[in-house]
Amino acid sequence: MSLLKRLEKGKIQEEKSVETRSPRPEVRGARQAGVNDPWRDFKSNIHHEVIKALEAAPLPALTEDNLRPVIEETLDAEAESKGLTPPRMERQRLVQELIDEILGLGPITPLLNDPEVNEVMVNGPRQVYVERQGRLERTDISFYDDAHVLHIIEKIVAPLGRRIDESQPMVDARLPDGSRVNAIIPPLALNGPTLTIRKFAKDPFKVEDLIHFGTLTREMARFLEACVKARLNIIVSGGTGSGKTTTLGVLSAYIPEDERIITIEDAAELQLRQTHVVTLETRPANIEGKGAITIRDLVRNALRMRPERIIVGEVRSGEALDMLQAMNTGHDGSLTTGHANAPRDMLARLETMVMMAGMELPMRAIREQIASAIDLIVQQSRLRDGSRRITHITEVLGMEGDVIVLQDIFRFEQTGLDKQGNVLGYYRATGIRPQFIDRLEAAGQELPGDIFMN
Repeated sequence: MSLLKRLEKGKIQEEKSVETRSPRPEVRGARQAGVNDPWRDFKSNIHHEVIKALEAAPLPALTEDNLRPVIEETLDAEAESKGLTPPRMERQRLVQELIDEILGLGPITPLLNDPEVNEVMVNGPRQVYVERQGRLERTDISFYDDAHVLHIIEKIVAPLGRRIDESQPMVDARLPDGSRVNAIIPPLALNGPTLTIRKFAKDPFKVEDLIHFGTLTREMARFLEACVKARLNIIVSGGTGSGKTTTLGVLSAYIPEDERIITIEDAAELQLRQTHVVTLETRPANIEGKGAITIRDLVRNALRMRPERIIVGEVRSGEALDMLQAMNTGHDGSLTTGHANAPRDMLARLETMVMMAGMELPMRAIREQIASAIDLIVQQSRLRDGSRRITHITEVLGMEGDVIVLQDIFRFEQTGLDKQGNVLGYYRATGIRPQFIDRLEAAGQELPGDIFMN
């Protein structure tokens, strides 16, 4: 679909659902529900006239800098023809709203541009929440109605070749900067179309950033660097929103530049700095329910692409078996994430996911596969104050009878809360040297002698 046709489609949607805006200049959002916007029809007419102006004299590139003069000129002409004189602040607001509607994602564009906002949650047209510094806040932004929210969702998923409608009422997608998007609409979402956007930093976080945030210590970072360079198989586990993908991206940065990396994700989010990277992304079924490509299909295909490193964004189903087999057949140094609340829980989830592959394997055989494949579990948690910390770095030792043996190398010990509700605690080494220390040294990764001292 051409750009002008998409703009025209947006105009039609806007005539059905134009958001009502807050008069406060610092929040270019919508007014609270039930308050009419006297400029709504006026703005709809301007949108239509801007489209006509662009059709008559197309711009070489549609950017805010060259679109703003077109909108301002159209606004002034429309105001003069109707005998209106918008106040200066109202005029600026109308111009910015139209820019956000054409180039951005409507009312939530300012939130996506705010560096302090980590996540945007649209719970139907009347509720928009954000996460700042780990805490949820309700904003006074709202959409005009369900159709307007649905238009923004379609604007996100359409360029990716995905769709959302009653036959497929939920979708995973991404923004151009890699931010993760999930959308779900009625009849599944009773509050109306629901949109969740987890923002990614424009510049991918580096290990120094995580040290600054208190996610881990410099000693832990040096240890993890040695493990990645020595080609250990690592799983980053944690709950939803604990920062697993961010940590996975930081660990991936330690992979040497001369290695071939293949990433496999539902929606491509990882931003690797290396040049030799092949990015694979799953594909949902078409309107006939056919043509779906799953992570498991991509893992199998990746094995035929001469990978030196396989990075799976998240294992959540039968692909865990293929991932373990790859780790056990010469593809060392693989990285992935999984949902779990503790390292031991991660092993239990892996067992369950392997059984979901449909292979009737004995439980001992499954555990032997896991114990042989996984070398290290990095457990990350989001604490009560919203901070994200690596709480365990745990070595997988192997089997002892029918049980997989684990031992912690580093831990975070929580000691309490301060008066503001912030978590107090400290990182410590357990005093245990990992059994794979010889592999680190053989790979040329020399660690300080006291790094494991308690």
